[in-house]
Amino acid sequence: MQPEAQQPGAQEKAMLEVAVLVSVGRHPVTGRARRADQDARGVELAMSLGQANITLLHAGTLDEQSEDALRGYLGMGLPELTLVEQPSGADVIPALAGTLKEARPQLVIAGERAEQGEGSGMLPYLLSEQLGWPLVSGLAGVEKVENGVATLLQALPRGQRRRLQVRLPAIVTVDAAAATARQSAFGPARRGEIEVEAAAVEWDEAQAEWSVAPARKRPKRLKIVKATSARERFKAAAAKAEGGSGQVLTDVTPEQGAEAIFKLLKEEGVLR
Repeated sequence: MQPEAQQPGAQEKAMLEVAVLVSVGRHPVTGRARRADQDARGVELAMSLGQANITLLHAGTLDEQSEDALRGYLGMGLPELTLVEQPSGADVIPALAGTLKEARPQLVIAGERAEQGEGSGMLPYLLSEQLGWPLVSGLAGVEKVENGVATLLQALPRGQRRRLQVRLPAIVTVDAAAATARQSAFGPARRGEIEVEAAAVEWDEAQAEWSVAPARKRPKRLKIVKATSARERFKAAAAKAEGGSGQVLTDVTPEQGAEAIFKLLKEEGVLR
């Protein structure tokens, strides 16, 4: 009778429904479309959960470049990807929220921000608001999922980790500290199926009012003294002060102070 008593728990683990939101990434050097790094880490995290039904979900259009990028996720070993058809300039939040309401996954995994487009990182938060599900950001790993509760490891600064428990359904975003995604194999990527689903379109009125321009080179940063301890930082600051190249301004008017700052920025190359 003991194996039969353990069978419901095993069945619950096998029925874990996971949805991974994926996007079309952009190579930082060539600018070509590719699978996004954080989204690929999210797929790797979902595949590490063991017996789980994983659904890849993307909202956008399907063309030659986006198809090659999306097949990069299929090349990780998953059989199909669901594409919610949305034209350029549409607000994908309502379409994704409607799809997730129908699918009712227990866990939704997403990257922290897209590699192109708006890249604001607000999509998981807006989905969490619409669905009413809790959200955990900066995820490094999932320890276990039992009885509708997930035990998570959240990445903190300086390599620290924090263990959290969240009741499902929930949305989590993957940090760069999560496990690196496996390579994409060409054969599974070609054999995988992309299922296109139609959805209602709501236009992003705010985005239509934006003016988009190519990014320009960032201003030159001021020289920062790098030191490993407070004592070394103090010594570096004291040595710089004794060099005589600085200028101490006391009892000056605001105009004189602003002129001195403007002159310094010009000398450092921040302003031209």
